[in-house]
Amino acid sequence: MRAEWNDRAREDAHYYVAFGRRDQDDAEFLSTAADVVRDLEGELKRFSSDVPLKSRRALEIGCGPGRLIVPMSRHFGEIHGIDVSDEMIAQARIKLRDIPHAHTHRASGSDLAQFADNHFDFVYSYAVFQHIPSAEVVFSYLRETIRVLKPGGFARLQINGLPKTAKAYTTWSGVRISADEIREFTKANGVDLLSLTGLETQYMWTSWRKPPTCQVRHVVNAFSGEQAVPATGRLACVTLQLENLPAACDLNSLTALIDGVPGVGCYLGPVTNGLSQFNVFLPEEVRTGLVPVRLEWHGRKLCPDAIVRVIPAGPSVPRLVAISDGVNLMSWQRVDSGSMKATLEEVQTIDTFAALIDGTAADDIEAFRTDPLSERYEVNFRIPDSIAAGGHVLELKLGGRSLTVMGIEVIR
Repeated sequence: MRAEWNDRAREDAHYYVAFGRRDQDDAEFLSTAADVVRDLEGELKRFSSDVPLKSRRALEIGCGPGRLIVPMSRHFGEIHGIDVSDEMIAQARIKLRDIPHAHTHRASGSDLAQFADNHFDFVYSYAVFQHIPSAEVVFSYLRETIRVLKPGGFARLQINGLPKTAKAYTTWSGVRISADEIREFTKANGVDLLSLTGLETQYMWTSWRKPPTCQVRHVVNAFSGEQAVPATGRLACVTLQLENLPAACDLNSLTALIDGVPGVGCYLGPVTNGLSQFNVFLPEEVRTGLVPVRLEWHGRKLCPDAIVRVIPAGPSVPRLVAISDGVNLMSWQRVDSGSMKATLEEVQTIDTFAALIDGTAADDIEAFRTDPLSERYEVNFRIPDSIAAGGHVLELKLGGRSLTVMGIEVIR
């Protein structure tokens, strides 16, 4: 690759890059990029206007003698170009000598190793991958593109999408990549495929977005906001405050693994001050201490793990939450249906429940659990026929614990 493209650059770099006539001067050569530049500039509209383009970095893969990097440099505060040909780089540096924020580098021929992860806001390439004879090398560059893109950054890439009918590939007529291969590659590598046009042509274009990285910013008790969550009981619920949660997430696709065990997701809130709230009840028998939390979306890890502090739960304290007529739930002490309804929480077993009216046990006690996480039960019972109309004293008990003693009025 390097040797053959150095030879082409020495012979007539403008001709081999722009595919126009031979011996083009600089002005004519740069003018041949007008349509491609307009296409690339159209992609810049994808960036949020909150951050000016001049504060962003761009990279061109296969910059040649600078046909695209010269006009594209006006949009960025820093722009870099790489090329496998030393001769192309030397000519590009001459064209860029008056653009101090534009830099060119000799490429290894298969990667972007000289650049750090998450470094560029925009990566683009035109008429480069179509000259690479190895699919392995092309896909190496595509993987590297994803690596060096910042979360939220974009790529605009041209690839040879012609049918694979060639018997051999050269450094001029390079490898061909199908649209299906691009679809599978982007899906497997977790980037958003935004456009794929020119299918089965030499000039297939594709646009990608590297999704913003989801981060767990805070882990707190869902009820108290404290940083400790009891292992069991109705308060055993954690809130994960998430930044950059994908909009497509829902309770069906999002799972929080607490120490490797799925919790029970119960609420996913709107974005507020840049954060989304995800409430998760802890799984049963979770250990206490500093416990890892792993967030998965459709079974794949979504963000770096977080830590929740799990503490031993305090003793359950059974309590009466509500009491009313069995039919008219707005009537708390007046009973005209002959039955009553009670709601209790933090009840480990309902077997010892008793309702006494003036010391007489209620009839037909029926209980069922309405919320296992908060240990909530609903209990229905009938006023005995022996209880006359008028005022009476109702006592509700759970084992030896008296839950309430109150006055009621029975209507017959």
